[in-house]
Amino acid sequence: MRIWSIHPQYLDTKGLVALWRETLLAKNVLEGKTTGYKNHPQLIRFKNSDNPLQVINQYLSVVYQESLTRGYHFNKAKFSIDFSPRTLTVTQGQIEYEKQHLFKKLKIRDFNKYNELISQKDIEPHPLFKIIEGEIEEWEIV
Repeated sequence: MRIWSIHPQYLDTKGLVALWRETLLAKNVLEGKTTGYKNHPQLIRFKNSDNPLQVINQYLSVVYQESLTRGYHFNKAKFSIDFSPRTLTVTQGQIEYEKQHLFKKLKIRDFNKYNELISQKDIEPHPLFKIIEGEIEEWEIV
């Protein structure tokens, strides 16, 4: 499971679809609807928020918006738009780690997207996150 800290605009088609599915799985975990993935490291930051379900719905809303931008038809009924916007933090080291991780994936499966992004110095985070100084997040499996 990878719930990216970077903005979904940088993901290729496979990456965006996988993010949608994996975040919906994470939502099911947070709702207590599945027994698998309960202790997955990617869920820690959502579980530690003041309202995990609202935060995961806010996260999904951005992924959904990106799907619309690309002309995809993700199911809006899978998440709630009834959330109070929140902000979580993510370290600069985590953003850099994810950027490099994505570049490795894109180099193999979507070379055009890789070429489009490789020259970008700064990568925006998902709008849920505010970047702070720091190394790779402790929950990340390196």
